[in-house]
Amino acid sequence: MKNRLLALASVLFVTVAMNAQTVKQEVKKDAKAVGTAVEDGAKATGEGVKDGAEWVGDKTKKGAKATKKGVKKGAKWVGTTTKKGAKAVEKTAVKGADAVSDGYKDVKQDLKKD
Repeated sequence: MKNRLLALASVLFVTVAMNAQTVKQEVKKDAKAVGTAVEDGAKATGEGVKDGAEWVGDKTKKGAKATKKGVKKGAKWVGTTTKKGAKAVEKTAVKGADAVSDGYKDVKQDLKKD
């Protein structure tokens, strides 16, 4: 009985040892797979960040060019509009001065008649 019990214990021990070795190998395999996935994810993230930075840089350059062009056009428009406005004010001022002068002359003549 003792021998049978020892034989059963040794078989059980060998089985447990083999199972532990298998589990150990599976854990190593899973750990390697996780490490590879993390590396791949980090690489993809790095590429995504790089692509995003390039995209932002391109959009910033285009935006700066468009802003420069818009400011230039806006300044030109303001200059043209200001010139037109100045001419209109000048014409109005001359007309107003002429009207005042005519009014003064009329009043002066009316005063002479009296």
